[in-house]
Amino acid sequence: MNQNEENVDNLNQVVAALQQEEVIAYPTEAVFGVGCDPDSESAVQKLLALKQRPVEKGLILIAANYEQLAPYVDDSQLSEAQKARIFASWPGPVTWVMPTKPGVPAFLTGQFDTIAVRVTDHPQVQALCLAFGKPLTSTSANLTGQEPGRTVEEVSAQLGDQLAAILVGDTGGRDNPSEIRDAQTGNVFRQG
Repeated sequence: MNQNEENVDNLNQVVAALQQEEVIAYPTEAVFGVGCDPDSESAVQKLLALKQRPVEKGLILIAANYEQLAPYVDDSQLSEAQKARIFASWPGPVTWVMPTKPGVPAFLTGQFDTIAVRVTDHPQVQALCLAFGKPLTSTSANLTGQEPGRTVEEVSAQLGDQLAAILVGDTGGRDNPSEIRDAQTGNVFRQG
């Protein structure tokens, strides 16, 4: 089997795990992320348990394009200038906290009426989101308080037995996780 066939097999395995409401890991711009189907409460609960993360904090959604995020965000609450600033940074390593549409579940938003979203420029994550047909939840691949994994080996050592699949690949090489900004004010929550 050549490298390309192995990559396709790995991608298909990861998509199948997502469809079965399992938690997977994948490379992002700086670190590996763990994610699941954002529309499956049972998958999100598995992810939160694995991360030892409180539901109140909310989760980031990562997508291949803005259309995948449209069901979750209410951009009618943003001005044209705010939208232009967001779209100018995508695809790329900037996460924006945006107003949510009514009905977006609290297991995604936590205690907030907003949701953090990003259109990634990482080609493997784009391919994964396109193959899955929607965004993924995205949080760093580590246990709370531990260093995030930057390689498949580091992720496997920390979380391997709790993950259904790992998308094999390299991170985008950035030193810091994505910057997080408020879409309405432009304030920076986390420096990138």
